[in-house]
Formats: sequence, C-alpha cells, structure tokens
Amino acid sequence: MTEHRLRCTECNTSYAPTPTLLVCPQCARQQVKGEGLRGVLEVDIPELEAKLSDAGGRPWWRRESFDFLLPVRPDGGRREVAVGGTPLLRATQLGRDLGLRHLWIKDDTRNSSGSTKDRASDLVVRKALEFGFETVAVASTGNAATALAASSAAAGLDAVVFVPAQAPPAKLVQMASYGARVLAIDGSYDQAFELCLAACDRWGWYNRNTALNPFTIEGKKTAGLEIAAQLHPQEPDVVLVPTGDGVILAGIAKGFDDLFKAGALRRRPRLIAVQPEGSSAIVRAWEAGLDAPEAILGAASVADSLVVDAPRNGRLCLAKIRQSEGAALAVSDREIVASIQGLARRSGVFAEPAAAAVLAGLERAVQRKWVDPDERIVLMVTGTGLKDVGAAAEGLQDQPVIPPSLDAVEERLATWPEPKRSI
Repeated sequence: MTEHRLRCTECNTSYAPTPTLLVCPQCARQQVKGEGLRGVLEVDIPELEAKLSDAGGRPWWRRESFDFLLPVRPDGGRREVAVGGTPLLRATQLGRDLGLRHLWIKDDTRNSSGSTKDRASDLVVRKALEFGFETVAVASTGNAATALAASSAAAGLDAVVFVPAQAPPAKLVQMASYGARVLAIDGSYDQAFELCLAACDRWGWYNRNTALNPFTIEGKKTAGLEIAAQLHPQEPDVVLVPTGDGVILAGIAKGFDDLFKAGALRRRPRLIAVQPEGSSAIVRAWEAGLDAPEAILGAASVADSLVVDAPRNGRLCLAKIRQSEGAALAVSDREIVASIQGLARRSGVFAEPAAAAVLAGLERAVQRKWVDPDERIVLMVTGTGLKDVGAAAEGLQDQPVIPPSLDAVEERLATWPEPKRSI
C-alpha cells in the first residue's frame, strides 16, 4: 500500500490512519455550531516527486491510473466499477461565444453512476474493504448516495443511504436499483448528515460522509490529476467548480497541490467556486473575508446537489480558494436552468442543474473580467442531466405531435429557423 498519514488542515497534526479517525480530535473540540467541520484531515502521500518520476516506466501524465498517488493497496481493493479517466473536451463553440480562446470541459458525467461522486465513493469502498467493513453509510442530496450504492454493489458491500425525501426521483430510483437501503428523510441534507453520523456510531458502519471521511477528498483529487495530465505539457490557468459542501473543490485542489509539491506543475490554477444564490454560504464568507462560512438556514435551489445549510468542508474550501488566488460567486436558479440548455446546445454535454451552474458562473466571471480571453479555462461538469430531467424540462417548450406526412413536417419546420442543408 502507498504509505500515508493523515494531516489536520488546521493545526497540522499528523496521525496514523485508522478506520474510525475522521477528523482531528484536537480541533474537533473547538467545533462551533453552524460553521461546518473543524479539523478536516487530508492524506499526506510521501515522496511524491519520486513516485511521479518512477511512474511504472511511463511519464506520469500517460498513466492509465493514478493509484500510485492514492492510499490504496496495489494488489487489492481494486475498483470494480468504471471510475475516472473521463474526457477533457475542447469546447470550441462555447468558447467562441464567450470570447475565450482556450476552453475545456472536464466531462465527469461519464463516470459509472453519472457523477463526480463516483471518485470519492470508489476510494471509500476500497478502504472499507481494506478495513474489514461490510456496510458503508452516507448522507447525500442524491449523487453521493447513488455513487456509493453503485460501488458497494460491485464490491459486495451493503450501502445504507440517508437522503432528503425531496431528492430528484431519478436519483432515488437509481440508488434503489443498485440495492442500497434507502432512508428517505423528512428533513434537510444537514439533518440527514447528523442522522447518518449517529447511525454509524450505533451500528458500527463505515462512514463515507463528505468532508468527514478523509478519503473523499483523496478520491476527488483524481479529477485534478487528470486535468493536469490531459492538458500536459500545457497547464490550466482557471478551473470553475460547482460547490456545495466544498469537497469537490478541495479535492481538485489537493490533486493540483500534490503535483505542484512534486514539481510537476509550475503553479496552481486559480479555482473559482460557483454556488446557487439560495445556497451560497461559501460565497458570502469569501466576500466577507471570513475563514469559515456561516450557516444559511433553509438553503434551497433547483441545483439540489449544491444545497446545504452549513457547508461541512467550508473552512478548507475557502482556504484552497485563497491559496490558489481564486474566487467565489453565486448564480441564480434562472441562470442555472438556462445554462443546462446553453451547455448542451453549444458543447453537446447534457448536465444536471448543479453541474450546469459552472457555465452560468463562467459567464459571470467573463463579465467581471475575472478570466482572460487567452487563459486556459476548465469547466468541471459534475453530473449528467439524466439525474434530473424535470429541471431541464423547465426551460423547454412542449413538443407538438404531428401527422406522419411531409406536409406536416414542412409546416412544423416553418416555425423554426431554417436548418442547415446537407451538401
């Protein structure tokens, strides 16, 4: 196994990993209600430079897997589902419309269960097997639960998922189809989080909760590693990330941090967090210069995956944004819904509301001149639109049914702009 230790991101105390060590015990005692978790742990991988230079005889950016930079056994705990290795797509048309010369989309809709959350769930399941657990539990707005259900099913583990009952039906159906024990909670994600924590303590389940389990950040760092590898020898200048609890951004930042520390990147890219206006605790904290976000009671948005009252990983997320000299901004639900179509029609990527939010964020960033037309910009698109077709349908007109005749086709075509003709 790759040797590693767990380091507190606040007090810098180092710990040997154990199955029950989730946050720094010292910092956790200073917990303040409503500000998220204190003492989030990150995995320290030793000898990063040596590992990159001796990457199995191939340059690190051409490796098929980044397991050599993860805290996993090389011979066991192997992934059983298709996770990672998602494409970095050149968004030429979208970039042209926005006046940007170098724009890419990291299309994480291609993961096994259709979202970035597969990256974290896969690694947590592999660690659960290593530690000898038979049941893994998680609180989720939908995608993390679905991802855990998929990875657990493939590995032969039981998954118990706590989700708000108002989660999109497609996500509830998906996680149940994988065989997870679904507990639909009449309450918020934050309430589901606390209930999951208490249940893991009572029944001895392995806790996959975002931010709480240090391996969630480590799993998500693979997205940052892949972006850097896929752009090599160029480097990204700006990465826009949809942000709820803050773990995806912190994970991507960890991937860039590891490469920067090993000398494989000249600089860290700027990270821009994008949140819905109705769930924007991290944005408000960044604008106010705070170290930790303050809870927003009753947070709500069409982007359900980003809805959280008190971002559990808010402190670390804010630190990563500032370390990268990045920024944070909020967009409206109207802009998010419009971005579902905007992204699909100008790039061919169909995204759920939370993932499409990064396009709305990029449009804001362009207006504010936070990005330069010549910079290399990456949109982190985190989940497929098939997760929430209802939200996508809000911006579309009902399609009339026509008779099967060319006259009817001609009449219908007359209501649209003239289509391009085939040669």
